[in-house]
Formats: sequence, C-alpha cells, structure tokens
Amino acid sequence: MRKNTVNAIIPPNEDESLTTGEAAQILNSSRQHIVDLCRRGDLPFATTGRHRRVRRGDVEVLRTRTNSLTRDQTRSLWLAYAVAGKLVADPTGVLEKARINLAHLRDVHSRGTADRWLSEWQVLLDGPITGVLEVLTSRSPRARELRQNSPFAGVLGEQERKQVLSNLGGAREGTRG
Repeated sequence: MRKNTVNAIIPPNEDESLTTGEAAQILNSSRQHIVDLCRRGDLPFATTGRHRRVRRGDVEVLRTRTNSLTRDQTRSLWLAYAVAGKLVADPTGVLEKARINLAHLRDVHSRGTADRWLSEWQVLLDGPITGVLEVLTSRSPRARELRQNSPFAGVLGEQERKQVLSNLGGAREGTRG
C-alpha cells in the first residue's frame, strides 16, 4: 500500500525497466500475454540474459491504448449489460445457469489460458454478486478477457440478443433505442 502512495506522489520513471510479470500486473493481464505482445512487436523490449525487460513508458502507452474497445468488445459489453440486467432480476436462476455452463466449459477446456479465465469465473460466481456485475459491466482489459470466456451462454434468448444488437447499431449511429 505504501508503494502506491509513493507512486501517486512521485510519478513512475517512464524509462524504468520492468519484468514481463510486472508489466502484466500493470496491464491486468497474464505474463504470457506480455510475452506474446513482445514477440509480435507490439511491445518493445530488451533482453537481459534470457529475460525480457520492457520500459514502463511503453507499458503505459499500451495501457491507455487498450481503454478503447473494438467493435467485437463493444458488442460483447452490450450483451453483458443485458445479462447483468437479467442477473439483477433473477440472481438465483442466472447464477445457476452460469455455474452449469462453467462446469461444462471447465470439462472441455481443462488446460491453457482459457482455464485461467474459467478459474477466475469460478471465484466470481462463488463470491458476492457485485463482483460478477462489475466484470459484466467494466471496460477493463481483465473484464474484456473474462467476457470472452463467459459462462452466461443461453441466459439471453435469441430474440433478446437480436434486440440488444439492434439497439447497439442504433447507438453507433447516434440514435436512441
């Protein structure tokens, strides 16, 4: 906690060298995601021995750039808003459906990155409903990743999904639905 207080007073040095793990914490992502960004050339790095080091300034640029949503992420967010509405209206039913879906997803995806996100969903579904609502409605990179592995399939009926997506189209054009 003290470190955060000091950083709030003294801005971090943009030339500071960070490990991929430290960069992952700042971006609220996995260390492997940072490594992938480095390999693709999306995040400049230097090597020290066999370890990658990235500049804090480059990580901060990436962090602020990731606040804007792609079309797919916006679509996912709008659908998640609708799921959040259903969750508030029927917490028991919606959470039960999500738990059943999650159990199935974990059987199918027991390894790899998806398992990490599914484990996080397990913690969220076992915790207070406010944590689930936060992920469903947040624009953070972590929430975006979690929504890509959502256990809420089938909570919205086909007609509800179409209505949400129709309203999204109207909102993009500046109209209100």
